[in-house]
Amino acid sequence: MRLTTKGRFAVTAMIDLALHHGRGPVPLAGISERQKISLSYLEQLFGKLRRRALVESVRGPGGGYLIAKPLDEISVAQIIQAVDEPIDATQCGGLENCQDDQRCMTHELWTNLNRRIQDYLAAVTLESLVAQQSGKQSVANVVHDQRPGREKISAAA
Repeated sequence: MRLTTKGRFAVTAMIDLALHHGRGPVPLAGISERQKISLSYLEQLFGKLRRRALVESVRGPGGGYLIAKPLDEISVAQIIQAVDEPIDATQCGGLENCQDDQRCMTHELWTNLNRRIQDYLAAVTLESLVAQQSGKQSVANVVHDQRPGREKISAAA
């Protein structure tokens, strides 16, 4: 199992967009230049992110993209899923036909790993990643907040 560039670039671009959040629409050309991601690739990714209502587009001069939700309501899992990135450690894609059309001996192991990865990525918010990038907190300070299934950067630790 490997997270491809599609998922990595989508998360990176969303962090960049969020870092510029509140300053008006952010042109994809700026993200492309800062993150060294092809503009045409970003256009494809942002089309998918827009369809999943994670970003909004603004047309015309001074146009670009805006974050469509509060940063603490956008998880890494949502971003990755929005760009159709599968996160699956099983060989069978969950169909249980791994070995000769039968469930393999390690199927449950990989299925459980999938759940753990999904739970972790669902718990990491864009807000926490922005805080890390802003130098406000370190990665070691990730703790659970009061909402189930969410992790947030905390000043404690």
